[in-house]
Amino acid sequence: MEIRNTVHPDDFKFYTTERIKKEFLVQNLFVPNEIKLVYTHFDRMIVGGACPNEPIRLEATKEIGTDFFLERREMGIINVGPKGSVSVDGKEYTLDTKDGLYAGVGAREIIFSSSDANNPAHFYLLSSPAHQKYPTEIIEISNAEPIHLGAENESNVRTIYKYIHPAGVKSCQLCMGMTILEPNNIWNTMPSHTHPRRMEVYFYFNLPADAVVFHLMGEPDETRHIVIRNEEAVISPDWSIHAGAGSSNYIFIWGMIGENQTFTDMDTVDMAALQ
Repeated sequence: MEIRNTVHPDDFKFYTTERIKKEFLVQNLFVPNEIKLVYTHFDRMIVGGACPNEPIRLEATKEIGTDFFLERREMGIINVGPKGSVSVDGKEYTLDTKDGLYAGVGAREIIFSSSDANNPAHFYLLSSPAHQKYPTEIIEISNAEPIHLGAENESNVRTIYKYIHPAGVKSCQLCMGMTILEPNNIWNTMPSHTHPRRMEVYFYFNLPADAVVFHLMGEPDETRHIVIRNEEAVISPDWSIHAGAGSSNYIFIWGMIGENQTFTDMDTVDMAALQ
């Protein structure tokens, strides 16, 4: 497991491009027949990916100091690749592309599998500390709550699908969902906002090989950017904006943990205040 430490916003102002990538960019999440995990000390979120050619088990590591991975954690999973399945304590859940799964604290055995070993699933996962148990539950995208936002003249027509949230599949801390931009639309989360009560992780996918997203971050009056390519994630601290524009339309998965689970609890940044 890779460890990322927290960063103070005053220090971030002086980071080079390479330092920003080192601290916040998460790459190479889907290594064949491996589970890649990145632990950030921002609210102790774990970002991960599993790409099983054959069944692979999620194991606890020294970094989390427990006997099994979800002993004191919960987890959200979304399959961004071909069909696969996740077994939770012996019960198998089949996930097609864009389907999700919530696994609650206390689940002892998590096994990832692909329906076709030569065309493996890509399971993207987020895990946060948890102190209350909620049941494991599958989330088909057809049953996720959609919110339609944006306008053509602002190039941000998009649909937000809520997967794990208080009015849907419940969790202790984790909120998670997916935003799909319509063709010819490129902007996400603009006007931008912060929510000092929560950190967030964005994972971008469905990008063509020659396309990129310019992900914006930093305090509103000291913004920076990271160039994101397909199936890469970026850690967004509680003090940072999180927005982006692509050279093509794309899909991204968002996940948050912090003081509350109120989706609309955000501090909007006026466009005139951005620097």
